[in-house]
Amino acid sequence: MRKGIQKIEQFLEWGGTKKDITLLVISGLSLLISILVPVTLPFDTAWVAIVLCGIPIILEALIGLITAFDIKADVLVSIALIASIIIGENFAAGEVAFIMQLGALLEDMTVAKARAGIEKLVHLTPQRARILSGETEKIIPAEEVKVGDLLRVLPGESVPVDGVIVSGQTSVNQAVMTGESLPVDKTAGDEVSSGTVNQFGSFDMMATKVGQDSSIQRMIRLVQSADAGKAKIVGIADRWATWIVVTALTAAALTWIISGEIIRAVTILVVFCPCALVLATPTAIMAAIGNATKHGFLVREGDALERLASVTKIAFDKTGTLTYGTPEVTVVRSFTPAYTEEELYSFAASAELRSEHPLGKAVVRCFRQKHLASVPQPADFEMIPGRGVAAYSANPCRQSGTFGRPLYTGYKGSAHGG
Repeated sequence: MRKGIQKIEQFLEWGGTKKDITLLVISGLSLLISILVPVTLPFDTAWVAIVLCGIPIILEALIGLITAFDIKADVLVSIALIASIIIGENFAAGEVAFIMQLGALLEDMTVAKARAGIEKLVHLTPQRARILSGETEKIIPAEEVKVGDLLRVLPGESVPVDGVIVSGQTSVNQAVMTGESLPVDKTAGDEVSSGTVNQFGSFDMMATKVGQDSSIQRMIRLVQSADAGKAKIVGIADRWATWIVVTALTAAALTWIISGEIIRAVTILVVFCPCALVLATPTAIMAAIGNATKHGFLVREGDALERLASVTKIAFDKTGTLTYGTPEVTVVRSFTPAYTEEELYSFAASAELRSEHPLGKAVVRCFRQKHLASVPQPADFEMIPGRGVAAYSANPCRQSGTFGRPLYTGYKGSAHGG
């Protein structure tokens, strides 16, 4: 019997979401034909919906009862379906089956949306590593890197494994690990995590944690460990199904005994079907997950949204969680009488004009917004990974005689002119 049940379950799962959508479309059309087309057909087309949508519900109810005596909402729906068919209410049976299967489809799509963020996270896993052997470089799969291997990471490449920088200076985008929008300066002796992105300079590193021990893999396992299944609110009908079934059968029996009309008793069973809850709840949760994803929130499990409704206090990480990710120049201060604040601001904007660093771009953008003027082009521009930029810049804020003045700016709050 167990093998037979497994085959039935495999048959019900065959085809996935595409099959479910196709069957629902066909069932919906058959119901429309049944109620709208006045022409007498050889058979009631509502039977198409009963077969395509109703039989899977009945089979799932039987499997739950046989394997674990699990009384869920589909048991009540199955009873209502069979009773409707017995009294000849084929359209009512097909309609209930269609609505319940539509709710199940929406529920599956809700789960798929919750898991979409996890799939994106998995795609961030570095695939290749540049290993150093003497004077030669060799590109190998990231999973083949061993602890102690010497690796080289070029600008724009992802860090393949966790390790420590042994030579070089750079800035690393750690947003995937920390959520911080600005890159972090790194130099020899600093640790780097797998999955983060090297921004500007190349560096050599020694692998310390590889494979499943790396930071990106640990984070993926943490996310996957949460069951992105049904939200609690979606399962309300299932949790109370036992009492609903008993109440529905009792009410239907009393109605039949008192009125003597089987149609009224079946109507009670149909009304007790949780169609509204099955449809409305997954739809709302699916929309909420979609909106959360658009705003950068990763919903790991279905009932997280329900639990969020009872949250009274939230603790945020210290990094860029509550920032816009677009730095602004709020104030400029000159600590030397040789330069006014406007001159210093002009020098800094000129030097950062060709920089790709987010802070450098912010300086240029804010200078243009304030002065509504073009930024003077620097000469001999040089980016110094992990430290800043060096350039010769003309100062438009002074009279002639100040051209060719060298300027160096750093990203850690320091600015030096010479």
